[in-house]
Amino acid sequence: MGHRLSKIYTRTGDAGTTGLGDGSRTGKDSARVAAMGDVDELNSLLGIVLCEAMSDEVRELLIGIQHDLFDLGGELSVPGANFLAASQPGRLEQAIDRYNGELQPLKEFILPGGTRVAAQVHLARAVCRRAERKLVTLASTEAVSDTARRYLNRLSDLLFVLARWLNKSAGGGDVLWQKGKNAGL
Repeated sequence: MGHRLSKIYTRTGDAGTTGLGDGSRTGKDSARVAAMGDVDELNSLLGIVLCEAMSDEVRELLIGIQHDLFDLGGELSVPGANFLAASQPGRLEQAIDRYNGELQPLKEFILPGGTRVAAQVHLARAVCRRAERKLVTLASTEAVSDTARRYLNRLSDLLFVLARWLNKSAGGGDVLWQKGKNAGL
């Protein structure tokens, strides 16, 4: 890989554009850069999640997802590139089935919360959904791989399931929404 970041500031973005991986430049407010930013934010949030106590199995899963998200960011930074393998969303589906299999079926809506790590994973799920929306916006004007869209859609589902599983594994449960809880106050 060499010394790719030997100089951190270049001043080339001072006018509001940024360089993409193919050498082209685009506005820092473009749909592509917005999608890249949300994927980066999600990856950073997972880094915070990984600071918490969790099983080695979940830790390895999340670290693998961080690598996938870096691949996705690379894909977004090179228009027309496909860095994610078609099998990667299926790997998330297997994890969803594995962890959801240990949970009771939902009968109510749940609130983000419970343990600290579960609440952080719920926040990561919300950021993932935003990244997915930005990817869909980008896809309305530029080519985006179907794998990238499927990956973010499955990842948000996995993060929802993992938040529930983390609460259960800590001896707690879901925080149930109570419709109209404060309506009579």
